[in-house]
Amino acid sequence: QVQLVESGGGLVQAGGSLRVSCAASGRIFSSYAMGWFRQAPGKEREFVARISGGGSSTYYADSVKGRFTISRDNAKNTVYLQMSSLKPEDTAVYYCAARSGWGYNDPRVWNYWGQGTQVTVSS
Repeated sequence: QVQLVESGGGLVQAGGSLRVSCAASGRIFSSYAMGWFRQAPGKEREFVARISGGGSSTYYADSVKGRFTISRDNAKNTVYLQMSSLKPEDTAVYYCAARSGWGYNDPRVWNYWGQGTQVTVSS
């Protein structure tokens, strides 16, 4: 069982930066792929970024590539999403997710989810 708790969301102006974090419980954090997803009002949950258990492989949605960076600190059981050059269309609830083994872009195959943290980008 893995429990995930996100933090760091908030209100930021367009063009600004924000970092969200996700703290995970569990003894074998490095065996889990970690991902960030987001959901805007009236829209489906969408993939943002994911990272392999060891942290050597990262993947991004085209809409955030070059602006967002996912990273993890396995000693702290924490995964981060650094967001830069934020746009109003980045406004959403951001969710952290964990999956044993490989990660995928499809949110339906992820096993564990956090409660989400709101990110609002004003124009």
